[in-house]
Amino acid sequence: MNELATHLNDIIKKYNPHVFNLLSNMGKKLYYPKGILSQSAEATKKATRFNATIGIATEKKVPMHFEHIQESLQGYSPEDIYPYAPPSGKLELRKEWKRKLLRDNPSLHDRLIGLPITTNALTHGLSLAADLFVEENDTIILPDKYWGNYQTIFHVRRGGNLKTFKLFDNSDTFNVLSFRQCLLQQKDAGKAIVLLNFPNNPTGYTPKEREVEGIISVLMEAAEAGINLAVILDDAYFGLFFEDSVKESLFGRLAGIHPRILPIKVDGATKENYVWGLRVGFLTFAADSPIILEALEQKTNGLIRGTISSSSHLSQTIILRSLQSSQYEEEKYKKHNIMKRRAMKVKEIITREKYKEALGFYPFNSGYFMCLKLNQVDAEELRLHLLNEYGVGTIAINTTDLRIAFSCVEEEDLEELFELIYRGINDLVIKGVSKNV
Repeated sequence: MNELATHLNDIIKKYNPHVFNLLSNMGKKLYYPKGILSQSAEATKKATRFNATIGIATEKKVPMHFEHIQESLQGYSPEDIYPYAPPSGKLELRKEWKRKLLRDNPSLHDRLIGLPITTNALTHGLSLAADLFVEENDTIILPDKYWGNYQTIFHVRRGGNLKTFKLFDNSDTFNVLSFRQCLLQQKDAGKAIVLLNFPNNPTGYTPKEREVEGIISVLMEAAEAGINLAVILDDAYFGLFFEDSVKESLFGRLAGIHPRILPIKVDGATKENYVWGLRVGFLTFAADSPIILEALEQKTNGLIRGTISSSSHLSQTIILRSLQSSQYEEEKYKKHNIMKRRAMKVKEIITREKYKEALGFYPFNSGYFMCLKLNQVDAEELRLHLLNEYGVGTIAINTTDLRIAFSCVEEEDLEELFELIYRGINDLVIKGVSKNV
């Protein structure tokens, strides 16, 4: 093993051996090499005459570029577009995102967290966490309503076993009992990766305060029972809270709560700020020691350097300017209200008596989505029928659940959307392809 990796491992073991035991074999081998990038960073500070270190081209002391590209990027200096960004991201952007985290999550104010590490959006951030902490046959505990790409990230790529608990109990609240049973089964293994996604995709649910207290109580019980926990919080849709839920990430509530609990926040501008194609996300650790935070950042930097090298500099510059804009809060408030009105309109429509026999729905109070429970027909059959006969696209999650993204349907069109879904259900029932219920 490289001596730099060994040094980082020794540091982590010294300050919190539980965190070291959470690392995968790859995570233990990772380090940030003292190579071209570190030498170039030194030269940037001290090479006052010539800097012949980094693999970019310059012309007249600015990054070389095509004028026809620069013409389409008026207002951005070449230095903020063309050079490589550091593997961990543009420092000013990372600081700005941390300030945002502290504003949005009051529970973080007295907690120790690292500087957010820039990722190529959330999938990359989740993959980094998987590489760092998931070893083959490790258990990943998550709700039974989850984003399908978790299978590829945690099972196909890393060999982890996804073990689900029921997201909702009979009262349509977060199923703390099922979560507890699932988690405490990992006592003999002594390790588990917990993956929580609020607002949830596909249901659009964020728990209320009492449910959050139950979640935290279960995590504490598991930690006291000797289970080391990497708790990954997929906060892709953070901030889109419309009703009676908590209004901050569980990250702040978990930071520093127990030496066996390592909270990992994965979030980004992609969905929060409606810039999906810019691919700017963040990964943030919380720990009880700044030395551990630094060691985990170095390992993450090494992983980024060995995969994508760094994220888009231009995208980071655009997001930084947006966060610092005087118009940011006003525009975000306006977009939030548009999304909230759509969610409330959906709720008003699907609670009508007319639809009760054909469909129900899972609780939703946030995010981009809601999820129908089909009482009479198969979800995949309905999806295909709606697509082929009515030109309506939906997502079949399993045989009973149909995900609806109200985020991409205008408020005035929601009535027609659900009427067509209802019509499609009736079509299938009349054709005699209803499922056995």
